[in-house]
Amino acid sequence: MIASRELPEAEVEKLSEAATILWRAERPLRVLRTVAWGPQVADRFFKAGANALPEVEYAPVDATASLEGVAAARALIQGSTPVHAWLSRLSDSVETTARLLAAVGTRAFHEHSLTLFGAPRRRFFDGRNSPLDLAQRLHEVLSEFDHCDLILDDTPTMLSVEALKAHIDEGVTRLFGDSAPHIEIVDDLSAKAVAGANRIRLRRNAAFSDLDAAQLLHHEAYVHICTSINGKAQQRFPILGAGHPGTTRTQEGLAVLAELTQGALDPTRMHRLADRVFAIQMAIDGADFLDLYRYFLNRAPNEFEAFENARRVVRGGLVTGGAPFTKDGVYLEGLLRVHNYLRVVVKAGDVRLIRALFTGKLDLEDIPAILMLDDAKRLEKPRFLPPWIRDLRPLVTYLSYSRFLDRIDLGTVEARIEALFRGESSHGTGPGAEGNPS
Repeated sequence: MIASRELPEAEVEKLSEAATILWRAERPLRVLRTVAWGPQVADRFFKAGANALPEVEYAPVDATASLEGVAAARALIQGSTPVHAWLSRLSDSVETTARLLAAVGTRAFHEHSLTLFGAPRRRFFDGRNSPLDLAQRLHEVLSEFDHCDLILDDTPTMLSVEALKAHIDEGVTRLFGDSAPHIEIVDDLSAKAVAGANRIRLRRNAAFSDLDAAQLLHHEAYVHICTSINGKAQQRFPILGAGHPGTTRTQEGLAVLAELTQGALDPTRMHRLADRVFAIQMAIDGADFLDLYRYFLNRAPNEFEAFENARRVVRGGLVTGGAPFTKDGVYLEGLLRVHNYLRVVVKAGDVRLIRALFTGKLDLEDIPAILMLDDAKRLEKPRFLPPWIRDLRPLVTYLSYSRFLDRIDLGTVEARIEALFRGESSHGTGPGAEGNPS
């Protein structure tokens, strides 16, 4: 057993081999592709009057080779350093993913989904709150603004799919140059847009707003594709180039944080993320596809988007209820985790703890392993970084201020402001003041 934090070259070679084996074992396990519904499912659903459960069939998945690969990798991971711990977690994740896909279309799919992505009622690290609590709080606060004019000048700009393609093309070329992903306009797509490791596909008949454009650029291109390209450059540890369920919570959290910090996250989008958490819990409690579809009819702009939102919840599981796919619950949880991580590490004053997130596809718990390998010169530096990570001054300033907010008793501030609205005097301290005025 390797008990020290030092990694002899021979041990690095074993761990590199294990990472390569895990990468090969993970490659056939295409989760979203396996659970995808073709456009014909929606066509049949609406032609039948949207009153019958959709009929979905999934191609069977033989996970034998992937499970054998995990076993071979585990035989090489014998030690107690952060790198050993990272690869052990990866082994568990790849194994569970293999079992998830082998059980597609059954109740067991849901059980493996819970292991990988958690459930809406699972507690955060604080032991008190859950993703469902966060979703409920966001819904309550944002609903207060549902009937307010949040834009004073004009209505949101709507873009044609061709204009959106041109906008994203310009943005990815500016960051990635010759390595920029391809932007394609396609007909046979259920979602409005889908991003892969080296391309973004846009549905031809979809409507896009100016914030949709910003979200696709900052979320899909500047985070997901960026970490994918950087990870693929890690030849000694190629698993960093693989987007697997073990990294989903952090990757999606980082991507939503990018939207938030770059002004691309609006109340409608945040409502949508909260609604997904509610819908997953509804399905766990027994709601079937039709229940979810009707739930989203009151929240989506049209029937097709309601169908799409319901589809995301039940894909891979059971349309009859009780066994959803819980992946969409990680967006809010991931946002909270990444945001809190950054708030903590800004105190350390080490920008590596921030930029390390873009080394490849990884989870927050993997950072010690990444730093250890980086110190040992066994990893490539991230070649591409989004603008808000290349220039950390605004982010560090915001995070430094954000840390202080924990000291403020918001209840006291709220009471003072409510008193102000009632016309009561605050004795010159100001509605948001704390302590004595200077």
